[in-house]
Parts: sequence; structure tokens; C-alpha cells
Amino acid sequence: MLAQQRQSAILDLVRRQGGVRVSQLVRQFGVSDMTIRRDLEALSERGLVDKVHGGATVAGPGSTEEPGFDAKSVRQRTEKAEIAARAARLVEPGTAVALSAGTTTAALAALLLDVPGLTVVTNSIPVADALYRSGRSDQTVVLTGGIRTPSDALAGPVAEAAIASLNVDVLFLGVHGMSPRTGFTTPNLMEAGTNRLLVAAARRLVVLADHTKWETVGIATIAPLEDADVLITDSGLPEEARIQLNERVGDLIVADVTGDQE
Repeated sequence: MLAQQRQSAILDLVRRQGGVRVSQLVRQFGVSDMTIRRDLEALSERGLVDKVHGGATVAGPGSTEEPGFDAKSVRQRTEKAEIAARAARLVEPGTAVALSAGTTTAALAALLLDVPGLTVVTNSIPVADALYRSGRSDQTVVLTGGIRTPSDALAGPVAEAAIASLNVDVLFLGVHGMSPRTGFTTPNLMEAGTNRLLVAAARRLVVLADHTKWETVGIATIAPLEDADVLITDSGLPEEARIQLNERVGDLIVADVTGDQE
């Protein structure tokens, strides 16, 4: 088989399966590991696949592409709901919590309406709106100012100034992507700075990230994987990813959305 024919067949596999491993391709095509890696490099240079550790996946969006809040809210709804439900169990009455922007943190906000005595710091317009509409007299909502981003976050110097003087018990952080190489990332440079300050303000960091965030990379790193005291994801996460995350984060919680056991 010619290299061009093999690469076409590899591309077809990636598109049908969502991703392939080098070892799988070596067995399937009966060629060397180095030959497969050259094939993947050639496909990657053409923008047809994204190379990841040990294989390749369907080419994803660029590192600066940022979908709007409405567009993201219809993706992985079941996974995000289960992740939010697990996160809500970690919230104690009478504590100060921070919620970053994101559709998963917005789902969490809706579950905090009945938790008494909360002080919630957020740079998310949807999060603040959900809590404000509940009208609980024993909850305090602190919405930072700032410049609005496509994900309905408030970011920039005004938001950073507001966050810099605050201290919270726990931060629930939504992210665009996560990988061993780049850590937790965002496609928005301005939002990255705001999120870093939220991380610094929190005694405990809980990251909420569904399985599609694995090996997705935004342009700016918020924090390394090792900074997460807890990472809550879903059972769609591949086993190899679970192994790598277990080695790096404090506690990995896998929400069941497929009938699998944690």
C-alpha cells in the first residue's frame, strides 16, 4: 500500500472512530511504528488530524476559537448535569464559594439555590443571574465587573481588581481543555488572567470538565493539572486519561452517565 493510500485509510478511521492509537495502526497496516508516526505527522501538517500522545484525534478547533455560551450550553448536557450534581455535594452551608464562567458551573449554580448562608463570588453573568433570581435573603452574590467575553464571563482589569482582594473556601472552575502537557486551558487570554486570580483566591480548587475537554488545548494555561484538589469529569473519559489524571490531581471523581461504575 502506498503512503498516500495508507494515510487516506487512517484519516477515514479517525473520522469514524474519533481517534486512533499508533499501536492499533501498526497492527492494522503491518508497518513500523515510525512509519505510522510519519503518516500522522503528514496528516497533522495538513490540518486533517490532531496529534496527541500515542495517536491522533479528529482535528479540533484552533486554540483561540471560543464558542459562545448558548452554543456550549447544548453540548454534553447529560454529562454536565451529572458533573454539577457531584460538585453540589461538596458545597457546605455558610461557606464562601467562587464559580468561574462556563456552562457546567451555570448548571451547578442552579443546584445551589437551596444551600443556606452561601456567599458566591463569580465572574459569570448566567451564574449570578440564576442565584439572583432565587431571591434567598441568606445568600450573598458578588458579581465582578469587567469586559464581557463570548462565554458570558466578565474579565479584564476591573474583574481582576475585584477578585484580588477576596478569599474563598473553594473555587469551582470550568475549563475549555485539559491535558498533561498544557494543564487546564482557555481560548481567551483575558479570561485566563481572571481565572488565575480566582485560583489564587481559593483555599481549594475543584475543576469541572466533561470528557470532551481531554486533550483539548486553549491558547492560555490557567493552572497545571497538579493544582486541582478535585477534578470532576464523566464516565466518557478514556481509561488512559483516567490513569494520567489520577497520577496528577488530588482526587478524581467520575460521574456515571453510561451505567458504568466509578
